[in-house]
Amino acid sequence: MGGRRSYSSYNDGCAAAHALDLIGERWTLIVVRELLLGPKRFIELQNDILGISPAVLSRRLRDLEARGILTRHALPAPAKVDVYELTDWGHQLESVNTALSMWAVASPTLPWDADMSPDTLVLAMRAHARGDATLASPVRVNLYLSDSRVDEAEPVAYSAEVTQHGATVEKAPTPGPADADVYATTAGWKACILGGANFRDVPSISVVDSAFAVDALVRATNLNGRAEDA
Repeated sequence: MGGRRSYSSYNDGCAAAHALDLIGERWTLIVVRELLLGPKRFIELQNDILGISPAVLSRRLRDLEARGILTRHALPAPAKVDVYELTDWGHQLESVNTALSMWAVASPTLPWDADMSPDTLVLAMRAHARGDATLASPVRVNLYLSDSRVDEAEPVAYSAEVTQHGATVEKAPTPGPADADVYATTAGWKACILGGANFRDVPSISVVDSAFAVDALVRATNLNGRAEDA
């Protein structure tokens, strides 16, 4: 990893130490995080990871590919552009990302006011996901998130389902029928999922159709395990 000695070179055979050799360098796990919900092009990764330089991103992608954590393949014509996708082994890092996130929320210096990319916010929802015992039948919500960090950002679409027993949120380029459609900025939706705000009180959130379904989604995926009362 760029000249830094590995832990194994110090005769440390711990598997956790080896994991840090694989993904412990600056930006590496952030790159992985932004690929957990699906493949992306180089430019998409650049847009989602603010602060990383093209040269550093290129190195991290090469390292991750060499280690078997991601693969690169070219889209067919007319696109003719490379996309990066996690391997099955690489996708197992979602549980690592979840564990780190759940551990870090207790930090007294967590930057609660900082924004998040759309995928990062959805990964937080997945980390907190649980069922809603009050539901008589499943509800489905299409969620369209615009990155608050980027001017005029195109919304990214996700499809969510909540049942009595669990909740799922997946990236969905072409969402299907749902009980509700939610259009939100990442800052506004983060205020609900991580900050406990009522979505009805957030100007940057609009809901089409069932507010009941959106209440269920927030209850099932927010940090505190509850939704604000109407």
